[in-house]
Amino acid sequence: MPETLSPARRALRHPLLWPVLALAVLLVVNVIATPTFLNIRIQDGHLYGNLVDIVRNSAPVLLIALGMTLVIATRGIDLSVGAIAAIAAAVACTRIVAAGDEAALSTAVMAVTYAVVVCVLLGAWNGFLVSVAGIQPIIATLILMVAGRGISMAITDGQITTVNNPYFSDLASGYVLTLPVAFILALAVFALTALLTRRTALGMLIEAVGINPEASRLAGVRARTIIWTVYAFSGFCAGVAGLVIAANTNSVNANSLGLWIELDAILAVVIGGTSLAGGRFSLTGTLVGALFIATLARTIPNIGIPSEANYLFKAVVVIAVCLLQSPRARALLRVRRRGPVVPVLAKGTAA
Repeated sequence: MPETLSPARRALRHPLLWPVLALAVLLVVNVIATPTFLNIRIQDGHLYGNLVDIVRNSAPVLLIALGMTLVIATRGIDLSVGAIAAIAAAVACTRIVAAGDEAALSTAVMAVTYAVVVCVLLGAWNGFLVSVAGIQPIIATLILMVAGRGISMAITDGQITTVNNPYFSDLASGYVLTLPVAFILALAVFALTALLTRRTALGMLIEAVGINPEASRLAGVRARTIIWTVYAFSGFCAGVAGLVIAANTNSVNANSLGLWIELDAILAVVIGGTSLAGGRFSLTGTLVGALFIATLARTIPNIGIPSEANYLFKAVVVIAVCLLQSPRARALLRVRRRGPVVPVLAKGTAA
């Protein structure tokens, strides 16, 4: 008979337990360092506070991590998302600057549309290299990761391009119902992704391709189409994230915009419980992972750690969380707590 677990044991085995606990620990550390850390106030009809800043700053990472989750679920990886974000910002900002009325709503809408279309095409290009040309995902996306910076530099002529469009700025600094537009946008993409992957067969097909591509092909699943789709979606998510980052400063620096954000996105996906080996994925886990990354970035300066140690401290914390999630590591800890297992020989058996 299958083992019946109590609610407490089921909770302890839940894959989101350790990421949520780690996020809670970070918040407690911040409260100890700054007792007013969790305070939220309303000013000019908007919410302000550290928590509001965290959810706003988590939006770009969450957007890119959503696309990365589906790519990783198919046994892939997308290292080009940071470069695609820079291209999106470069396309949008140059279009706004070149428009006749730089501050018009139509200018912002057209610039954003052009940028998103370009990014979807770039994501589809990655999907073509992986699914049709048969290039390893890490190599296929590394090509655009390197070339994408050059493309964005060419679009901006190597200059920092500054824009003055209030509607474009609202992508990062605007509010709707007292909440940041950036986070609402990220949640909207999250909800759409969850709807398509959990309420249709798409999620099952993605997992099938990730678990066993050959078996899924023999079962009639069009693996090429699935892989092409997830990479195009990853390009879309990276493009929207790049627009949010550019809107935050009303400018684009092709050299630095979105630099290393692909690593934060991969960490958010892994912290959320999605395996890099492909197969089953967790969008809710990715959301928790993105919030964890944004909270960690806020925690490091808040507790007085020098910014030079930012990446080192982040690596240590992420390794600890991943070890806590690892079934093998937890099994090893359980064995050591219980002590070594002494074999019992049957009666009459020689040692």
